Amino acid sequence: MAGTSMSTGDSAVAVKNSDATLKLLCSYGGKILPRYPDGKLRYMGGETRVLAVDRSIPFPDLLVKLSELYGSPVSLRCQLPMDDLDALVSITSDEDLANLIEEYDRANRDRSASLKVRAFLSQQRAKTPSPPSSARSVATAAFRPPVGVKRCVHQIVAAAPVTIGRTAVSLPSPVNPSKG
Repeated sequence: MAGTSMSTGDSAVAVKNSDATLKLLCSYGGKILPRYPDGKLRYMGGETRVLAVDRSIPFPDLLVKLSELYGSPVSLRCQLPMDDLDALVSITSDEDLANLIEEYDRANRDRSASLKVRAFLSQQRAKTPSPPSSARSVATAAFRPPVGVKRCVHQIVAAAPVTIGRTAVSLPSPVNPSKG
């Protein structure tokens, strides 16, 4: 890192933060699975690539770069610096990205080599638009069973005697909705 080095902790952070590059260790195409002997989670299979971007990159621009790397639109989840893989954080906005970078800056304060952001890419789920309220009411009405079907089922059940042990029991007659 070029520049002057300072002895106080806060100044050293400022020098480290002046580095304009953010490196992401991007994994995709694999699975997070428990390790055999101890059950600790680890990433198995897939691809892992390092992506270097400007620290001030807006989140939408970062998503474009990640999507190019992955080959289709992606969702981004990241591991916090000192957490395990069971606590991934979804990054969905500029604010989320800024908070993630802040967490890594905080973790890098006392380290000689900086940690890379561990990122997991998955295919973005297609969002299906919800139908307008008038279409929903029509769809709901279309799936209501006809009144006769319900009455027919009650009549079949009522007509069949039920045998309990050696005693035959007849069920009560169904209520006829038309006679109310």
